[in-house]
Amino acid sequence: MKTLIVYATSHGCTEQCAEKVRTGLNGEVEFVNLKHNPKIDPASYDTVIVGGSIHAGRIQGRVKKFCTAHENVLLTNKLGLFICCMEEERAQEEFDNNYSDTLRDHATAKGIFGGAFDFEKMNFIAKAIVKKVGGVTESVNKISVESIDKFIKEIK
Repeated sequence: MKTLIVYATSHGCTEQCAEKVRTGLNGEVEFVNLKHNPKIDPASYDTVIVGGSIHAGRIQGRVKKFCTAHENVLLTNKLGLFICCMEEERAQEEFDNNYSDTLRDHATAKGIFGGAFDFEKMNFIAKAIVKKVGGVTESVNKISVESIDKFIKEIK
């Protein structure tokens, strides 16, 4: 069984979560950051897992573009979808708004993994926005290992 994990990350949180998913899977797993390989073709994989983080209500454009370009193929694969989102109360709404109904309905596994603000990986502007909008003044990690473990069980 060949699995493809594609993701986009801004400050490393999504990559960290995708890596945890990868370590929990069996078989051949390819791990692709869409920033470095936006033209990956999911057609030769049995399972495809797609993930991204939410910023101002939107998933990264690379993730959206990948899903739109490959929707027909994704609907023939076993599919997992996940997001990283710091706003727990809005996370389900953000998930639903950022993946199409068709993909959500087809997905075997759906995950909302929490999120993190890593100030060491943020530039000045990102830090200022997080401080002002989120009221956060230092790095914080709210990644849910339980949600990742549940996702892995569902996708297996």
